[in-house]
Amino acid sequence: MFKPFTHASFTVSARAMATAALIALTGCAQNYVVLLPDDDGAVGKVVVTTPTETTQLDQASQGTFIGGARHDTFTLSQADLQKDFGAALNASPKKPVSYLLYFEAGQATLTEASQAEIPKIKDDVAQRAGADISIIGHTDTQGDAQANFDLGLTRAKQVSELIGDTGLNADHVSIESHGEKNLLVKTPDNTDEPRNRAVEVIVR
Repeated sequence: MFKPFTHASFTVSARAMATAALIALTGCAQNYVVLLPDDDGAVGKVVVTTPTETTQLDQASQGTFIGGARHDTFTLSQADLQKDFGAALNASPKKPVSYLLYFEAGQATLTEASQAEIPKIKDDVAQRAGADISIIGHTDTQGDAQANFDLGLTRAKQVSELIGDTGLNADHVSIESHGEKNLLVKTPDNTDEPRNRAVEVIVR
C-alpha cells in the first residue's frame, strides 16, 4: 500500500527516482524513500528534508525513513526492493532506446556486427506492450543525393522486415530516409564514412 508523504520535502536530481511505501519495521509502520539507479547504472541524488534534519541519498538502493523518530540511512537488498516496489517498478514504462545498425559501402547489406544486433532489438520490442518504432536510413556523402536517399530508404525498409516478425502493428512503425542529409558524422561531400552508412532504430 502506497502512502503520500506529508512531513517531508524532496530535492531530486535529473537521474534520481524516489519511491515511498508503507512498510512494517520492528512492529511500527513507517514511510521511507529509496534512491534507484538509472537504466544505464548512473546514480543521482535525493535530498530529504524534514522539520528536524536533512538527509542526502547518493548511493544506489540507499534509503532513509521519514515521518518517524529514525533518520538513519540504510541499503535495501534486491529482494526488499522487489517486495516493496516490485509492482510499481514492473508497471513503469521502459525508456526509449536507440540502436545504430551499419551497412556495407553502397549496399543494403548489414555488416556482420550489426546483423548480430537484430535479435537484441527484436527482444527489446517484444518486451514492450504496444511498442512504437522509428526506423531512419542514412548514407555517406558519396554519389548522387537522390540515389543516396533511395538507398537510405531501402536500408530502412530492410531493417523493418528483419524485425517485423515480432508481431508489430504497422501503424506503430515509421520508416523514413535522410539519405546524405542529417549526417550522423559531419563530413564534406563525396566522403567515404562508414559511420554514416547506418540505420537508426528508436524503440519506444
